[in-house]
Amino acid sequence: MAHRPTLAHALGIAAAALSLGAAGPARDYPVKPVPFTAVHFTDGFWLPRIEVNRTVTIPFAFAKCEETKRVYNFERAAAALRGDKLTDKTPPGFPFDDTDVYKVIEGAAYTLSVKPDPKLEAYLDALIAKIAAAQEPDGYLYTTRTIDPGSPHPWAGKKRWELEQDLSHELYNLGHLYEAAVAHHQATGKRTLLDVALKTADLLDRTFGPTKQWTWPGHQITEMGLVKLYRVTGDPRYLALARFLLDARGTDGSVHSSPYSQSHEPVVDQDRAVGHAVRATYMYSGMADVAALTGEGAYVGALDRIWRDVVGEKLYVTGGIGATSGGEAFGLGYELPNMSAYNETCAAIGNDYWNHRMFLLHADARYLDVMERTLYNGLLSGVSLDGRSFFYPNPLESSGQHQRSPWFGCACCPGNITRFLASVPGYVYAHQADRLYVNLFVASTAKVEMDGGRTVSLTQETRYPWEGTVRITVAPDTPGPFALHVRVPGWARNEPVPSDLYRFADAPSEPAVLRVNGEGVPLDLEKGFARVERRWEKGDVVALALPMPVRRVVAHPSVEADRGRVALQRGPLVYAAEWPDNPEGHVRSLLLPDGSPLASEWRADLLNGVQVVKGKAIALAKSEQGQVLRREQELVAIPYYAWANRGPGEMAVWLASGETSARPQPFPTLASRAKVTSSAEGRESRAVQDQDEPRSSKDASSGFFHWWPKKGTTEWIQYDLEKPAPVSAVEVYWVDDSGTGEVRPPASWRVLYREGDEWKPVDTRARYAVELDRFNRVDFSPVTTAALRLEVTLQPQWSAGIQEWKVLE
Repeated sequence: MAHRPTLAHALGIAAAALSLGAAGPARDYPVKPVPFTAVHFTDGFWLPRIEVNRTVTIPFAFAKCEETKRVYNFERAAAALRGDKLTDKTPPGFPFDDTDVYKVIEGAAYTLSVKPDPKLEAYLDALIAKIAAAQEPDGYLYTTRTIDPGSPHPWAGKKRWELEQDLSHELYNLGHLYEAAVAHHQATGKRTLLDVALKTADLLDRTFGPTKQWTWPGHQITEMGLVKLYRVTGDPRYLALARFLLDARGTDGSVHSSPYSQSHEPVVDQDRAVGHAVRATYMYSGMADVAALTGEGAYVGALDRIWRDVVGEKLYVTGGIGATSGGEAFGLGYELPNMSAYNETCAAIGNDYWNHRMFLLHADARYLDVMERTLYNGLLSGVSLDGRSFFYPNPLESSGQHQRSPWFGCACCPGNITRFLASVPGYVYAHQADRLYVNLFVASTAKVEMDGGRTVSLTQETRYPWEGTVRITVAPDTPGPFALHVRVPGWARNEPVPSDLYRFADAPSEPAVLRVNGEGVPLDLEKGFARVERRWEKGDVVALALPMPVRRVVAHPSVEADRGRVALQRGPLVYAAEWPDNPEGHVRSLLLPDGSPLASEWRADLLNGVQVVKGKAIALAKSEQGQVLRREQELVAIPYYAWANRGPGEMAVWLASGETSARPQPFPTLASRAKVTSSAEGRESRAVQDQDEPRSSKDASSGFFHWWPKKGTTEWIQYDLEKPAPVSAVEVYWVDDSGTGEVRPPASWRVLYREGDEWKPVDTRARYAVELDRFNRVDFSPVTTAALRLEVTLQPQWSAGIQEWKVLE
């Protein structure tokens, strides 16, 4: 068993953190980001999105928090503390529902930092008063226990801080509280929420440590939040506690230690990304923060190893991470399915937090390349164009079963979007000593306070990501020498990602061109940045030209899901073919030959204005006799972030480039034409009729229908046929997700048909089999009906699901 960190070790951490003055900690990230409050967007891409976030999404999310009683939870907790008799002691839907309120507060605070809004500020004041009233006298704040200490949410445990079960979220909740409290304090100067946060942090300091209670958060972010409290207050206890919560993981031999929560081994020994992807990236971000402030090189070494694992084997071409729905987790190396890709929006946000911190540690553009890929694709896809609906998973293929939702029972993603989008300007620029970094390309103005007292104003003009021309006007307060580092994106250097996981399949594009005051200069690349060192004067202009041809991307041959397929990319944007833009609405059956020319054009009338990719593709379809029919047709692809804004339908990022990987459109059947409903709506019921033949009961590549979390109940799924038809058999392929989930074959099942208003069992002597890895066929006496139903009884301890359900005449 690994040894626990010693008391002396923890005290050493505290001693290292003692100095915090106006200039910040004695030790910190080598590269310093330019605060988002010092950067003002003027562009046509990000500024409208940030305004929609401010004016639509944040008020919408607050309204949902009120409507779904997340705010009411704080009111009930306060009433319990006053001694009021509660008529409603029902625990929250999830023990982490408090965080949805905290995250939207954080996003709202960021908006107040740049644009005063008295009405919003007053709303926050009232909301914070409700939160403060729900805090127990010793600082404890966790509404599900305060409402009813004897019967909190079952995940909460029977007493405080039963954290090892990974599900209580007591510390996780506080981490989001700390982030919101710091944001609110910095935006308004008020201490109302900060004092609540500090009171809880002092309770944690009295409770946890090498000589106190030994634990770690089941869901990380507490560490990041504690670091923010340390930065605001200078109190070294908070930094020491953040490090303790990291160092405690994997060190006590607890049966609750698990790869799921990255607690299977000490953090400094970890070298592969495993488990819940959001938990993981929040932990990696916290490790980077603590490493920057303490100089702990072992943390940095572990982060470097884990980062290489993710970027080399576990990163989607959209920048998404977390391939599997089981545990919302990283898969195995090169396990990157498309239809069933999980790619939680929160994981994309965590991935960007982490990669930005890696850049601040290493001053290397490779981390910004990953961050940009995620930002423009797998993160931005998480919110609709109107700001009122969201994605939880972000798949790379759909047969129409995926659509955006205005909210979720587990609503972590909408609140996370509000806080991230409001802070995007803070990722554009950075500085280190006499170096000024231009990380992202957004039309903007910025005022950069460089080391040594120099102030440099920047004005960036560009139509990025639609065009690759960037013009940067430099205006130092006094003329003098320094180095301007302008990122040349990996995609503009013929490198999609900083590994061999993806590569461009076509000829190299023209190189980027750099000019200073109109004169061409060599690309002096340093860690992915074009370095221009000179004596700068007010009005100097740097122009970067990034060619933006449409590129074909292919995956490493070990990525089984993408063999024989190509993805399309232009600039930083990954493209998707979607049903409204392509004939007959079918895109999964398209074949894009390698030699087919591709071009792009601006469409101001589409999806708030997008550059589309156009070309010729081959539509494949099977005849009734099983022959493959070919038809040339127009191909139109849109930026991936914009898909599913026009209703559900087919979508594909990876298109077949050869016959062996093609999927001809199956000939319609009774089942595929039927309307499907079930007792578990929203569980991908259409997957049972998509005519994708599963390779096994565990095959999740095309998605499957399930009744989880139901167990031991009798459920149903139903086909309403287009018109009454004679039927005599069904075939059912059951799901088994052993190792990743809780779906197994059912205890029993039967087939019913509708006669008039009555459901009747079919007449059969066949056995209702529940065998795996095959279709289970039941023949019965022919009936003519307009509707069929499978009635399924689940095993007491397991749920059940269906890969495919065929109906035979």
